Amino acid sequence: MLSSNLISITMKKTTKGEGAAVRRPRGRPRSFDREAALRSAMEVFWNKGFEAATLHDLTAAMGINPPSLYAAFGDKERLYMEALRRYQDERREAILRMLREAPTAREAIEGILRESAAEICRSGHPRGCMVAMSAATCSGASAGMQAEIAECRASARRHVKERIDRGIREGDVPPGTDSGALADFYNAVFTGMAMQAREGASRKSLLATVDAAMRAWPRAAVRPRERSARGAAVEHEG
Repeated sequence: MLSSNLISITMKKTTKGEGAAVRRPRGRPRSFDREAALRSAMEVFWNKGFEAATLHDLTAAMGINPPSLYAAFGDKERLYMEALRRYQDERREAILRMLREAPTAREAIEGILRESAAEICRSGHPRGCMVAMSAATCSGASAGMQAEIAECRASARRHVKERIDRGIREGDVPPGTDSGALADFYNAVFTGMAMQAREGASRKSLLATVDAAMRAWPRAAVRPRERSARGAAVEHEG
């Protein structure tokens, strides 16, 4: 009898445990396109900035509810930083290619500014530059987020400075040029253009700004190859 009772009790416990396992709630599979949702969030932040973009703005554009946003992206700050990195990633290679392939530092930086004048006024997406406006729209963010944004901006400035340094080495930028100050100047020009674009400036107006800014480029000595060519021409004429 004792043995039968033990078997009965054991079976009841096992059955109860199995039932509990069956009834355990399972997580719902993600039912939205994360990449498409991220792009929609990027455009909301690009248009409104970090602080002005509300949770309702984001979830409405992304087509998801708040729990799904938090589950997929964490919180608003992490969503913003992921969107900002996506924005940079989509533009970085074209900028680096211009810096790398342009024959001179001046041509590289002028090319970037001219292309930017078209990009930040182009229809089909918000006007201006998400990175340029990030400092002004994230003042209330955490210290960690502000530091990451500052690094994003510093990275762009470093690439410009490195190209100017290369120009100094190759002879198309005068020796003794303060590459850091020159990079800061053209970074400030771009930031100003981005803000003007946000306020409705036309592409023509921004290109005029580029023309004025490039007149401040330091005058270079004759490049080594040009000097050799001119010398050969003079000898030939003689």
